[in-house]
Amino acid sequence: MKYLPIGDQLFTFNRKNFVSRLKSNSIAIFQSNDEFPRNGDQNFIFKQNPDFFYLTGIDQEQSILVLYPDCPNPLYREVLFLRQTNDHIAIWEGHKYTKDEARETSGIQQIYWLHEYENILHTIINYADNIYINTNENDRYVHTVPYRDMRMLEELKKKYPLHHYERSAPILRDLRVVKSDVEIALTQKACDITRDAFLRVLKFVKPGVTEYEIEAEITHEFLRQRATGHAYNPIIASGKNAIVLHYIDNNQVCKDGEVILFDWAAEYANYNADMTRSIPVNGRFTKRQREVYDAVWRVLREATAMLVEGTVWNDYHEEVGKIMTSELIGLGLLKKHEVEKQDPKMPLYKKYFMHGTSHHLGLDVHDYASRYKPFEVGNILTCEPGIYIPEEGLGIRLENDILITPGGNRDLMAQIPIDPEEIEQLMNA
Repeated sequence: MKYLPIGDQLFTFNRKNFVSRLKSNSIAIFQSNDEFPRNGDQNFIFKQNPDFFYLTGIDQEQSILVLYPDCPNPLYREVLFLRQTNDHIAIWEGHKYTKDEARETSGIQQIYWLHEYENILHTIINYADNIYINTNENDRYVHTVPYRDMRMLEELKKKYPLHHYERSAPILRDLRVVKSDVEIALTQKACDITRDAFLRVLKFVKPGVTEYEIEAEITHEFLRQRATGHAYNPIIASGKNAIVLHYIDNNQVCKDGEVILFDWAAEYANYNADMTRSIPVNGRFTKRQREVYDAVWRVLREATAMLVEGTVWNDYHEEVGKIMTSELIGLGLLKKHEVEKQDPKMPLYKKYFMHGTSHHLGLDVHDYASRYKPFEVGNILTCEPGIYIPEEGLGIRLENDILITPGGNRDLMAQIPIDPEEIEQLMNA
């Protein structure tokens, strides 16, 4: 891992909260992520299961966590299983956790090698009434691949068919969405690295540079500051590319007179930032570009003010839609009399602003959370309105990451330039 050690307090705290919500006499099993093949003899770079990381801090493949707080043998109430290294692995793959390092990272004292897992599990699982299994219940995920947790569930049901099987995901959905001080600090670190990359890019962009050259500048700054890398595939969309919401080709020349829509951010210690900015290639917005930019910026400020404790997801997005509609009328893109006759189920603003305004942020960029639970203190949400005008070849989106606090909120990206005049000044310095 490139990032600095986090310490075990976060993960010890997370496990304590999790087991406090288990039914009596229950065992919970968590698996690290699969390793996915990239080609004939390589895997993709390993990315840890966020729930496993949340409970252990262990950032390594082939690992298993077993939690059984009521286990009759105290030795097995909290157990971590790791892949045992050897000289061959050390030479070909590099360092793996020692038992002492795993204790220091996770706070778990009972560490065993992975080959001991089946025997130890069998000696204790028959004393449990319930088995908690963790499957991916993020409602943005479509299950098509039989990932490790699903395969384990099938195997356990064959061996232990009469146990009661329970879901860990609803517990984690409630826990993960409320960020601790350590998690907030890690997210802020990701935001700060993102800020530095943006400042670097402002000095680099000029007519004639390519989108991929800008991507290289960003990546350099991320890795230079110990970020894992990009939180998601970076969007560097110049000109008409900006009207493609998930444009990631990043292979075009940035031309004089165009606006570049940036949507990229750093990941640090598995916690993600998520930023969008729109800047003029030549360092100066045209009158029309500035009109659209200012409209989006006003929506951002008003929407951010609504991200407070108790706000309801659907109500929030409906209110943002009303604000956006007013701005689109002001820009001449919608007509007031047409809006008055619109179908409320298909509001006209969606022609120019077709995505949601906010999503939760954390170990997943689109973090695991309920759409139906009011926002809480400790939630981190993006705020990302945009206006996309195909007929003008112009797309502008702005996005900051907002922490909900008692009585208000805090913008974790307040130090990243967003004022268009400041952006122009920095680009022309």
